[in-house]
Amino acid sequence: MTPHQIHLIRTSFEPLKPLAATIAEAFYARLFMHDPALRSLFRGRDMAQQGERLMQMLAAAVELLDRPGALTPVLLRLGQRHGDYGVTAAHYDSVGAALLDTLAAGLGEGFTPETREAWTAMYRLVARTMQEGAAAAVLAA
Repeated sequence: MTPHQIHLIRTSFEPLKPLAATIAEAFYARLFMHDPALRSLFRGRDMAQQGERLMQMLAAAVELLDRPGALTPVLLRLGQRHGDYGVTAAHYDSVGAALLDTLAAGLGEGFTPETREAWTAMYRLVARTMQEGAAAAVLAA
């Protein structure tokens, strides 16, 4: 990721922080609308708490974007845990689409094509690294 993309992500994420609970709720609504089968992965979970975790993870990823040495191990472990929950490679596409749709709705005109491209690059990095973590866990088992 370029320094400019990191700047775009950080500045666009800032106004969403005070709206974390609302953003998380909107994200999961879009996710389950896009891929209703994913709802079964969350049965019995406190979705408000799940939303808090989502927003904390996003905030951490945004903060560590310019420090891949710190971000990568976190994402590898997160991918391993998600693999244990039954998350598959195909699910990452649904999550990415829901994330971008949520950001577009939350940021409105502030979600410019350039900002969308930056978030897409970030999500690809996150998803790819998490999938590597899940694959490594399967190989180690």
